[in-house]
Amino acid sequence: MEIINNPEPSTWSTLAQRPVLDNSELIPRVQEILNRVKTEGDAALKVFTQQFDGTLLERLSVTVPTESNIDEELKAALELAKSNIETFHKSQQETVQKITTQPGVTCWRKSIPIQKVGLYIPGGSAPLFSTLLMLAIPAQIAGCEQLVLCTPLNKSGEIDPTVLYCAKMLGISTLYPVGGAQAIAAMAYGTETIPKVDKIFGPGNQYVTTAKQLVQQEGTAIDMPAGPSEVLVIADANANPEYVAADLLSQAEHGPDSQVIFLSDSNDMSQAVVKATENQLENLPRKAIAEQALNNSKAIAFDALDTAMNFSNIYAPEHLILATDNAIELAEKVINAGSVFLGKYSCESAGDYASGTNHTLPTNGFARNYSGVSLDSFLKKVTFQEITASGLANIGPAIEQMAAAEQLFAHKNAVSIRLKDINNG
Repeated sequence: MEIINNPEPSTWSTLAQRPVLDNSELIPRVQEILNRVKTEGDAALKVFTQQFDGTLLERLSVTVPTESNIDEELKAALELAKSNIETFHKSQQETVQKITTQPGVTCWRKSIPIQKVGLYIPGGSAPLFSTLLMLAIPAQIAGCEQLVLCTPLNKSGEIDPTVLYCAKMLGISTLYPVGGAQAIAAMAYGTETIPKVDKIFGPGNQYVTTAKQLVQQEGTAIDMPAGPSEVLVIADANANPEYVAADLLSQAEHGPDSQVIFLSDSNDMSQAVVKATENQLENLPRKAIAEQALNNSKAIAFDALDTAMNFSNIYAPEHLILATDNAIELAEKVINAGSVFLGKYSCESAGDYASGTNHTLPTNGFARNYSGVSLDSFLKKVTFQEITASGLANIGPAIEQMAAAEQLFAHKNAVSIRLKDINNG
């Protein structure tokens, strides 16, 4: 990681840039996959699975087994995570409130679940069974009618056993062993085996991300634009450099195109964190991946923590860690971030797995205008209104005036014809 001292504000937008991928060849390749799945269905899924994963698919649906041989301690950890995720997301449920805006005019809003949702669970170098918990639990709390789960086979041609156990734990009986852009296409268009869904959730590589963005243009909703994982840490002179280094590496190990940013008001802390990061890197099984990510990363020393926060709001990180003595106070100045972690013990890994918040978050600066996945992500908000005769008498004349001013006389007449009967009654 390079260390930069007090950069001029005019350079901040450049420093906040993410690694840029050349998508010029990617988009047409993904579009071809989408087109073939759309027209050829299951047959295309089998071809692409053999081509990309080296696996011959005999069945396109798998019944989740009732028995599992995963470690009992891991089962207990998954139950703990499940409980906390349920508790946090149940707290987001809303009670319908009927509001009288005028006498005789009642309005309310009701949350209605999206009927069919697709859950994509990556299964490449690191099968993200935790993402299944993060997506399926709020979908079930929301009351979604059907959950369609796609996850690729591993290198042994099998579904990761922990993914299977999580599916069983959540009451999901069937999943589809398909990955990549072809899985997104299957859920967007439907095939002979895989149902078409209304909205697709889940992270993935650049093929998956591009596929989600393309099917969104055709009418299938997605959770959010997503890219490589990232974290930004702000630390003061009293922070523990070993903790900070561990947090930076926890994101760097996700992928070579991940990015980590470290900000501080102490040059000595910047030096200590860079050194600790280099030392811890040597012991990581995914060292080669993390090392590439660190090449995209920066440590920046500012003259004040408030300045560091200003930079963070421009960067708009997926994960923001405030490793400072005044973390609570500093958190009040957060404008753009996916999820925020306060204090030296609030490691980002807690949010990834078991604290209860959702780890499906906006990346690549989209925290400026997108929220992370929540219960609301699986709901539609439908408004209702009930107007009595006296209510229409109260607001009708105003509607007539406004409709006439916009020269929409049929709108006006829809009120006038009723007001005539009311006044004559």
